[in-house]
Amino acid sequence: MRTLLELLRIILIFGLLGGLCWAIIGNIYTVNKAVESYSWLGASAILVILFVLYRNKFQFSGWYKGKGRNKLPKKVTLSLIFTSFILGTSPFVLGSLFS
Repeated sequence: MRTLLELLRIILIFGLLGGLCWAIIGNIYTVNKAVESYSWLGASAILVILFVLYRNKFQFSGWYKGKGRNKLPKKVTLSLIFTSFILGTSPFVLGSLFS
């Protein structure tokens, strides 16, 4: 039962926080049509950041108390944050290159 509650919690965290983040920065990608067509890369950047947040912070305050609850290694965390930054800025680069 705890596992099911934790899965529901994960869906709510990703849905609500992801939607809130997209509502805040989604309008930035509507600068022009070329950038807007690559806005899905920004959405995937939000998902990567939420994954890092969940694995490093949110999973320790949930209902699930089983095995495998450890933080991401520092190198993995930094590489995922860097990847998220690249994904978040790439619509502007791709939009200017291919417009």
